[in-house]
Amino acid sequence: MPHSHLPVLFEALYDGERHVGFGHPEDGAPHTLYRVEDGRVAAAFIATDGSPKALRAALTEGAASVMVPAGDPGLRLLPPLLPGGSGNALLSGFMGTHKKKWGGETAPEDGEFTPPKWFFKGFGDWVKLPGEDLNVPARPVALIEEPEVALVYVNDADGTPHYAGYTFGNDLCDIGLHRQDPGYNPYCKLCDTALAPWLFLGPPPRTVTGRVTIVRDGATAWEGPFDCGDDALYYRVRDMADHLFTFPAVRRPGLVNYVLLGADEASFHDGFRIADGDRIAIDVKSHGIAFENRVRYVSPTPSTTPAAAPSPEAAEATETAASAESAATVATA
Repeated sequence: MPHSHLPVLFEALYDGERHVGFGHPEDGAPHTLYRVEDGRVAAAFIATDGSPKALRAALTEGAASVMVPAGDPGLRLLPPLLPGGSGNALLSGFMGTHKKKWGGETAPEDGEFTPPKWFFKGFGDWVKLPGEDLNVPARPVALIEEPEVALVYVNDADGTPHYAGYTFGNDLCDIGLHRQDPGYNPYCKLCDTALAPWLFLGPPPRTVTGRVTIVRDGATAWEGPFDCGDDALYYRVRDMADHLFTFPAVRRPGLVNYVLLGADEASFHDGFRIADGDRIAIDVKSHGIAFENRVRYVSPTPSTTPAAAPSPEAAEATETAASAESAATVATA
């Protein structure tokens, strides 16, 4: 059964001012927005129990409201809880989390927890929204789309993380570079990531299913299913998250964390290769949302890095040669 009935919250800029809305707007339907200050939605998750009723009360009481028609050009959706100072948000995630990569097994309940590999993707303002281009280096080895659940947390003044909810993303990366050498994984992850603006309120989802369609030159070039809910993972979500938040670097006061839970097998494993200009459409059928982004290969700008200083030996040789040349010039003058 689709989970599109689940409570949803979203933030947006409307005519340049920040607003919050509730529910997933249906196509063609107007929506009521409530004026909020930057950071107020994140603060509501800290000040309340995070339930839909408590959040609505905290965010709508005394707030000016406006009815926004569908397709209004003055409306711009935002990534969930993204602060105005978007450097105060981190996007990161876990690798190798699916049962498929562990022979269909689930991590044992007893015994010491061995955490999965983790990666840092970027700051909050690196997040792309549906419809925006996903930029990658000009010469990737082999790109892969990765439909994933993204958990959203906000830290309070003491650095304690408060779970807010979850959304969905496409963690585009260069898996070919990673396979050349796993040590290249930080480079592999330097591709843009898209996040849907809809924040689902409630615990991490057990079941998430959907379909990826990659369109090239107006025609479907590849498509396939995905499953990225908790039931599809080798690791338990609570164990992964609890371990991550033992590190002080992700517990800085006021920090918003977007945490990607890992992806199923995708087009790369089917022999497909994503090209410049391809459009990746992710339809999260279990939750009734879909989003699309175009991939763009971006050429680097010319380097402005100065050449390295010469070694002391080379510098001395150059200086000696210059002195000899100068002496010869004087002698013939």
